[in-house]
Amino acid sequence: MIESITKTQRSSKNTYPFCILIPTWNNLEYLKLCVNSILKNSHFENQLILIVNEGNDGTLEWVSQQKEIDFVHARQNIGICYGLNIARSLIKSEYIVYVNDDMYMLPGWDFALYNEIGSIGHKNFLLSGTMIEPEDSGNLCVVARNYGKDINSFDEATLLKEYADLFVSDWNGSTWPPNVVHIDLWDLVGGLSIEFSPGMYSDPDFARKLFEAGVRYFKGIGNSLVYHFGSKSTKRIKKNKGRKTFLLKWGISSRTFTQSYLRTGQKFIGYLTWPDIGKLALLKNKIKRMKSAW
Repeated sequence: MIESITKTQRSSKNTYPFCILIPTWNNLEYLKLCVNSILKNSHFENQLILIVNEGNDGTLEWVSQQKEIDFVHARQNIGICYGLNIARSLIKSEYIVYVNDDMYMLPGWDFALYNEIGSIGHKNFLLSGTMIEPEDSGNLCVVARNYGKDINSFDEATLLKEYADLFVSDWNGSTWPPNVVHIDLWDLVGGLSIEFSPGMYSDPDFARKLFEAGVRYFKGIGNSLVYHFGSKSTKRIKKNKGRKTFLLKWGISSRTFTQSYLRTGQKFIGYLTWPDIGKLALLKNKIKRMKSAW
């Protein structure tokens, strides 16, 4: 694997407010839209690092022509865990932002995160932006509003007119992208865990590692908005059994972690405490773990 990976650094500054990591797998048109939204709608000039898996749909050629964009190229699809980890040596910021290539970043998304970081006053946190998605999945952290289910039906003009009316209250339980973490925390827990390759459930596992390290500030920012088309790459891959891996690794299900530990989707209440999980819930998790191990 390692022999097939190359890294190219072209960013000219020594430091940036944020370093944005975007893994992509033969998804050029969505990647272009994502990158252009960052360049057009960000408040700051941020570092961009693209992790190009294969790139045989024209992605590698396009990325090679872009100035000021750093990139990793893997001739085979190494997934997000290996991909984000290998990009570490290219990072020129204290803050790492992980973004999916099928996201459109809305104006001021980064300024809202920057303001929140300034108000926290320390680096022990995991923050997420708030996604707008075309379908209502029942996720309490997501705004359901249809501005296009794919790139061909995407109504960018209407979205840009209406997004400011879609701000929501800050919420508990940051795990998934777009998220931001201090580079010291990333290094402390070793980035993403490769046993979750190509990536399913690596998000809650990363949050669980941070929780184990003592982080108790997991916040979704209601005015840092992105439009998410949803699973444009994950629908094409053979998925790992991340739910099972999480259960065997931590002894509890990812659902127990997000609901009982992170209180995901609830209105933000501040710093979390170690949860008091009832005996029945612990027994159910123990039974699930035993079944998964068979």
